[in-house]
Amino acid sequence: MKLFGTDGVRGMAGEKITALLAMRLAMAAGIYFRKHSVTNKILVGKDTRKSGYMIENAIVSGLTAVGYDVRQIGPMPTPAIAFLTEDLRCDAGIMISASHNAYHDNGIKFFDKRGNKLGEKIEAQIEKIYFDDALIEKHQALNMEIGQSKRIDDVIGRYIVHIKNSMPRSMALNGLRVVLDTANGAAYKVAPTVFRELGADVISINDQPDGRNINEGCGALHPQKLSEEVLKLRADIGFAFDGDADRIVVVDENGEIVDGDKLIAVLACHLKQSNQLSNNGVVATVMSNQALEDYLTERNIELYRCNVGDKYVLEVMQKEGLNLGGEQSGHVILSDYAKTGDALAASLQVVVHLIRKKKKASEVLDPFELYPQILRNIKIKKKVPLEKIEGYQEMIEKLESDHIRPLIRYSGTENLLRLLLEGKDSNLVNDRMEELEEFFTKKLNG
Repeated sequence: MKLFGTDGVRGMAGEKITALLAMRLAMAAGIYFRKHSVTNKILVGKDTRKSGYMIENAIVSGLTAVGYDVRQIGPMPTPAIAFLTEDLRCDAGIMISASHNAYHDNGIKFFDKRGNKLGEKIEAQIEKIYFDDALIEKHQALNMEIGQSKRIDDVIGRYIVHIKNSMPRSMALNGLRVVLDTANGAAYKVAPTVFRELGADVISINDQPDGRNINEGCGALHPQKLSEEVLKLRADIGFAFDGDADRIVVVDENGEIVDGDKLIAVLACHLKQSNQLSNNGVVATVMSNQALEDYLTERNIELYRCNVGDKYVLEVMQKEGLNLGGEQSGHVILSDYAKTGDALAASLQVVVHLIRKKKKASEVLDPFELYPQILRNIKIKKKVPLEKIEGYQEMIEKLESDHIRPLIRYSGTENLLRLLLEGKDSNLVNDRMEELEEFFTKKLNG
């Protein structure tokens, strides 16, 4: 059994993500981090799912059982956990969230003492400890060595100050009307507070979490309501976050949803124009539209591509010495301000750019035309290595002969096959997608 996926451990709460799994995983992580411990403290945060209570208590039990002291901070965005882990001098941080998934799922993400997501090698070591009964038994703390837990309620202010400092002090948001859709998730308090303190006229929607309504018909996955509110309220711009606020979707004053690749392009030019773009490069994933790469190349900005997943984006950013990277889906990493995708940091940089340009959002956030691209997800019963599927290579060769760029991969967190086709002839791309869906449905669900 493999525990870790592309972004921590994730699955249905009570089925895969049980209290027993969470406690044992916390023990394994605690045993690993104790090897490099400095402060003997681990930070634990969560989003607004009801199952977070169960998982949080299980994690606290697991960590204290192996001698760790725990700092619990309640509902906070994932990027806040990354920041606060380092700011509070903890040995590690844990975020309980299934990000954009529905409420019945949950997950566990780990950060090192610098606030960085763990690499696959470290995850593999923790996973090895998890399955080692003797090692876990050996590290059970006794007597006064058993850890303790403390809940901290005032750290939200640290993160708010940190995010506000990403905006020039000479600039304010007075006169800017903003609609925020917090997806009934982890940013329901933080996001409106940041924008209000910076002077914006803020209308907050989907900010009443009840344990079940996180991501439900709202937020970054469902920005239609945000579009309607921006139009109805005559707002200048709208921002939608996902459940743990590491993903952003932007809506302009006309209610139009801004494509994620266009957002990356705008932020890249914004940083370059202010001499803040490190090494004149940007990281995006293999999912990003070729039009993004062509647009950046024309402006002498190099695009580096990587596998899907913000931790892979960050790895390439660190390797190449870059400070901007992101995914088409809305994860944007501005490493001068955050160690992971941070929807709040990205939204503030967008409004800074609008203020400097003195233009409307629609005039700034639509810099190029995308090449026709189709993305589909197929629910599957089994994950067979693609290269072992009969006829797969022939299908790929046919697509390439039609000058269509294919990207076919399994989801790291769900039983889904993700299909992306891109080409300049939209009719041909549509036809080939229909063929591809039929092919894989028969091969993987037959």
